[in-house]
Amino acid sequence: MRQDMRVPDIDPQQPAVPPTRRALDPAAMREHYRAEGLAEADLAAGPMQQFAHWFEQAAASGLFEPNAMVVSTADPTTGRPSSRTVLLKQFDERGFVFYTNYGSRKGRELAANPYISLLFPWHPIARQVVVSGVAERTGRDETAAYFRTRPHGSQLGAWASEQSSAVASRAELDRLYTELADRYPPEEQVPVPPEWGGYRVRPEAIEFWQGRENRLHDRLRYVLTEGGWHVERLCP
Repeated sequence: MRQDMRVPDIDPQQPAVPPTRRALDPAAMREHYRAEGLAEADLAAGPMQQFAHWFEQAAASGLFEPNAMVVSTADPTTGRPSSRTVLLKQFDERGFVFYTNYGSRKGRELAANPYISLLFPWHPIARQVVVSGVAERTGRDETAAYFRTRPHGSQLGAWASEQSSAVASRAELDRLYTELADRYPPEEQVPVPPEWGGYRVRPEAIEFWQGRENRLHDRLRYVLTEGGWHVERLCP
């Protein structure tokens, strides 16, 4: 099941593209993936075991913040999607956990429409993982336990920022943080904000994408059915 991790390189048979053009013309920015393929026989029995394997390899590759993921939600009224990068904080057989302000845009959208998508863009190793599922709030005990592990400054930041709301200026944000820092010095315990907490994304489908030559990428997706997880191959 082990996969070689090779950074994609440029095909020497392709004509060279001047750096200035590559920088200005997105259509000229083209890498040729030469990673090993992903076959059905290489997969773990379940998607979370497969994710754990790939996540370990992404971390071992030196990839910056392999736990960074793009979280996408949708407005329940207009249907318009929104995306942002969030850090994964835990994963196990129950799903993927991240933390945020429940009053943020994603929090408001998930309160009305819990369907969610996660994307892990591990481009330097020619891999992606796409998760589709349902988000539900973690319990307050679980939220508090994680909050206690955050740096003191991050705990204060959770109070200072009404995430996604408009703020008059950077100076106003800094003023709120300074007031909180005076109220809760490092030796004081910072209470958990009532509108701050976790979401656990329970997956219904997880796709593992492996870049291949000639854009014939491997895309294997686990789909949850009544009988358990089913694997299907998607065209690239």
